[in-house]
Amino acid sequence: MALALAATASALAVAYAKHETRRLFVELRALQQEEEALQVAWGRLVLEEGAWGTHGRVERLARERLGMVVPPPERVVVVRP
Repeated sequence: MALALAATASALAVAYAKHETRRLFVELRALQQEEEALQVAWGRLVLEEGAWGTHGRVERLARERLGMVVPPPERVVVVRP
């Protein structure tokens, strides 16, 4: 009787372990897919950041939105260390 109970308990433990392994594998794949999607999004954001920070764009926005202008050469003061 004890041997049959031990065999049943062992069989249930094996079934539970297999189920848990499969569940965790599915979760792992989902997290890996999410990581890949986040990596793609990160790459796009880096490219977008580069585009938004170009000198030409910053200069254009400074002129249009802030009314800034490049000073004439006679107004430029160079400070040397």
